[in-house]
Amino acid sequence: MSPKSNQVVITLVSFLTYFVLSSMLAPIGILSGPMAEHFGQSITDVTKQFSWLTGGILFGAVIALFIFDWISLRKLFIAIYGLVALVLLSFVTVDSLESARYILAFVGVGSGVGLAGAAITISHSYSENRRASMLVITDGSFSVAGFAIAWTATYLVGQEFGWSATYQLIGFIAATVAILAAISRFPNTLPEEHAAKPSPWPLSVWLCVISLFLYTLGQYSMLFWLPNYAATILDAQPGQAGSLVGQFWLGMFLAQVFVAWWVLKVGVRRLVLIASATTFCGSLPLWNVSDIEWLIVLALVWGFANLALLKTILSFATEMMEVPGTRLVSLLLLGATAGTAVSPYVTSQIVEWTDTKTILLFGSGCYGALFLLMLVARKLDPPGVIQPVTP
Repeated sequence: MSPKSNQVVITLVSFLTYFVLSSMLAPIGILSGPMAEHFGQSITDVTKQFSWLTGGILFGAVIALFIFDWISLRKLFIAIYGLVALVLLSFVTVDSLESARYILAFVGVGSGVGLAGAAITISHSYSENRRASMLVITDGSFSVAGFAIAWTATYLVGQEFGWSATYQLIGFIAATVAILAAISRFPNTLPEEHAAKPSPWPLSVWLCVISLFLYTLGQYSMLFWLPNYAATILDAQPGQAGSLVGQFWLGMFLAQVFVAWWVLKVGVRRLVLIASATTFCGSLPLWNVSDIEWLIVLALVWGFANLALLKTILSFATEMMEVPGTRLVSLLLLGATAGTAVSPYVTSQIVEWTDTKTILLFGSGCYGALFLLMLVARKLDPPGVIQPVTP
């Protein structure tokens, strides 16, 4: 395989890695109802079980801080996604919620490691002037999965295929990742024998980590509960409520296609402030509108208003260092996965204590805090200041 063709294939592997993770998360708000009915549990109890998935992602992200020093990217992708494919396909035999949560936990761990591996692959395969654009495009795969799998899950549930059919479909995609990885060559991430002593990361990097935590916590506070809010408060039909998740991911995808070009024009430093402001403002109407038809439109607008913020923050942080090391990229993704990990439990508790509208306000509050942190990070990291050594 030629170097150019190999780069295309490993980029596709990275895209599909994000696709798998998003496909596991996006239909939670759609499948929680059918799962509750199937297992005879409440929706809040079922939603809490997805903490095993998000907790696994968090644990995988912690493992990713160290594992790339010991095992090559190629071997990891083959082993992880081969096993993920097998356990997802085994969902057809699951007859208890306890068994399902163990499978979700395993898939979460694999996805957490794989997510970091995909970002590292992109960061080491493209030059700095193209890195931000490619990371945003890679994230576009996350959004494609979001609206495609949300609509697929809604259709499969409507046709009475059962709640597990969606996850079995994702198993075949995971198998494709393993096969493509087996025929590819990946960048070397193993440490050199005489590596330079690492220097501490600047405070602005840690602010980006916290911001990524707030971003995913705010996002899933909205996505997990917006369909339920629409159904219970606005009396929306199941199809209308389920479409809100798909509308958000469609808007995200359209924004990422746009941002992949726009970031080359405006730069990451300017975009990170614009995107954090529009993400916050775009979330405000979601808990102020009482018409479901308007809410469906606003979910699309909100998705676009995110302007690929997650990867914009990640790119902003990597540009603070001369070379974005594997641990830097893994740490940034750890911040994002930590927010994802705690979101099922935290949001379920907030809903139990209050109501579904309050959790939407909470999501907006996370975005507001994120914007303030980005203002501080920009001030602490003036243009042109690059740290010479990365951990």
